[in-house]
Amino acid sequence: MEKLIITAALTGAEVTKELQPNLPVTPDEIAEAAYECYKAGASIVHVHARDDEGKPTQAYEVYKEIKEKIEERCDIIVQPSTGGAVWHSADERLQPVELAPEMATLSCGTCNFGSDVFMNSQEYIEKFAKRMKELGVKPEIEVFERGMINNALRLVKKGLIAPPLHFDFVLGVPGACPGTPEDLMHMIRSIPPGSTWTVAGIGKDELPLAVMAVILGGNVRVGFEDNIYYSKGVLADSNAQLVARIVRIAKEMGREVATPDEARKILGISKK
Repeated sequence: MEKLIITAALTGAEVTKELQPNLPVTPDEIAEAAYECYKAGASIVHVHARDDEGKPTQAYEVYKEIKEKIEERCDIIVQPSTGGAVWHSADERLQPVELAPEMATLSCGTCNFGSDVFMNSQEYIEKFAKRMKELGVKPEIEVFERGMINNALRLVKKGLIAPPLHFDFVLGVPGACPGTPEDLMHMIRSIPPGSTWTVAGIGKDELPLAVMAVILGGNVRVGFEDNIYYSKGVLADSNAQLVARIVRIAKEMGREVATPDEARKILGISKK
């Protein structure tokens, strides 16, 4: 098996300090959390930004500050979100891509998202993919439902993204695909040969799906965006604590963990 790539999703757009007091929201807090996750074994950090009031923002300037502060501390792969919050416009969501990061997320379809709708029209998807291609940004294809894989393959036919593809299966979001082992297996069987994949289990689905990924040769995303607990009813101390648990499980299973440079090689990313 390839070495295990661990992504830390630090903040998200929905979690608040009231729910998780240790949530990083300022650029300094996010950068420090990224560094702690790097030391714990993560090779990618998935970033959502917040404004001065702690609300989700896609502002270029805030992402720029976060990216620079992280890069001052370590060489972890910085992967900004283009999902933002459900109320952000497409143009707002696309702003972090203008930083030309090594990676960025590319959501490939629309789905229910709790009581809201996460809107990704074909026009949005193609616009985001085109800009990422122009700037040399590796897309992480975000899949909340099975049909989003087909949407990504249409982008390949149009020349907007190129194999090998990297998918992130986000499973267990209320209103979208559940996070059962059967659902993960169906996703894995549906992607093209030669693709790489990560699984992000939401809430209680995070740990069991992460263990499956370790066993099956996939990769793992953990962090407060997806799950704020370490065990049932017990809040995690930090994002790094969730990363460290996956590192320990992987080592006990005999699977090595990738450094950022090893992750770049696996994903076909040229270091910037």
